[in-house]
Amino acid sequence: MKKIVLSTIAALAVSATSLSAAQQFYVDDKGQVFTTSAADRIAIKSDETSVFSKSSKLEFSGTHYLGFVNKDMKSGDTTNNFEMRRNYVQVKAYVMDDPKSYLRVTLDATYSNSTANGEGHANAYVKYAYLYLNNILPYTGVEFGMAHRPWIDYEEHQGWWMRSISKVFVEADEAAHLTNSADLGVNFKTKTPYFTSEVGIFNGEGYHGTNDSSGANDEELGDGVSAEWRFTAALLGNGDKKRKPLKDTYFDASFFGQYNMDNSHNASSLGKSEDYKFYGLHTVYNMPSFLIAAQYVTSDNDLANDSNWNGQGYSVNGTYRFGEKKEFSAFARYDEWENENTTTGVISSTEKNAIYGVAWQQNKNFKWLLSGQSYNIQESNSKDWDSVMLTAEVHW
Repeated sequence: MKKIVLSTIAALAVSATSLSAAQQFYVDDKGQVFTTSAADRIAIKSDETSVFSKSSKLEFSGTHYLGFVNKDMKSGDTTNNFEMRRNYVQVKAYVMDDPKSYLRVTLDATYSNSTANGEGHANAYVKYAYLYLNNILPYTGVEFGMAHRPWIDYEEHQGWWMRSISKVFVEADEAAHLTNSADLGVNFKTKTPYFTSEVGIFNGEGYHGTNDSSGANDEELGDGVSAEWRFTAALLGNGDKKRKPLKDTYFDASFFGQYNMDNSHNASSLGKSEDYKFYGLHTVYNMPSFLIAAQYVTSDNDLANDSNWNGQGYSVNGTYRFGEKKEFSAFARYDEWENENTTTGVISSTEKNAIYGVAWQQNKNFKWLLSGQSYNIQESNSKDWDSVMLTAEVHW
């Protein structure tokens, strides 16, 4: 049995190295693999197995954020945890005659420390699953399905390149926490040298939400949609290209937001949901040696006596890059968000969030980050905390 297992592992390892199919390998009774025959060695038999697809091309990729966090609560508790923050495995199938049109499916695996029976477990779910059709309108393509929402993907790839340690301002739990990055719907994406935009209609609750709710008036809950947008002026005229932060200089100014109608997340014991909307202004300037970005966001929730999704705040972040290939960087970010009661207009709490650290781009696929974070909420000092994080960011 041991020989069978070792031989199988050896055969898999050989195939994974992309060596010539004509090369013959041999294994002895200790499981050692050789390229030459001998009396005590058995030839490893291997047959080529083809991968079949009805598309013209399949493209596989992955993104992984793995880390360790030490977290000190101001209440006195301290936790130490290894984290699996993002584990994307993605495939694009090019199913159209247009080489820039494709079907994308992205699976994400996360880990939860708590379940109904008190046991931790890993979950895999679909983050994105959409058909992208290129140039259905002049300079415009469309995503249809579980698609990108207009803002977050833009900021992660233009203004805040440290997603492995924190979500962007409008998504982070420690900041505005207004929306997330994907939802079922349709998103029209336009690119020209001096102007880019995304305009979409979505369910509104996001990729891990539901568009209904329980309560006395189910028919009134979660029956709306969300209109969402981003309009960006690319002031240096390179908005139509895929930018590389270590090579390109760009200067953008954006207006973005959502008008979320009858969202089931926006429900309370009243048994009814109402509209909420948010609007934001953002600007970013990047050159190979540094980046600086800032934004202001305001949100309004129509549900009475509620401070969720209602308030205003701002975020500022910067990165300084150095080294022969700009492989080292120092970065910092500061967020401030005020939660406001919809009825009284009184600020119920103020959240302050500071992030700082250094990073090393070891190669084109792999980055190390050492960072700290400090969170303070005016409502209750017992919720304040500080943390130190070590992160490995991998792309393939």
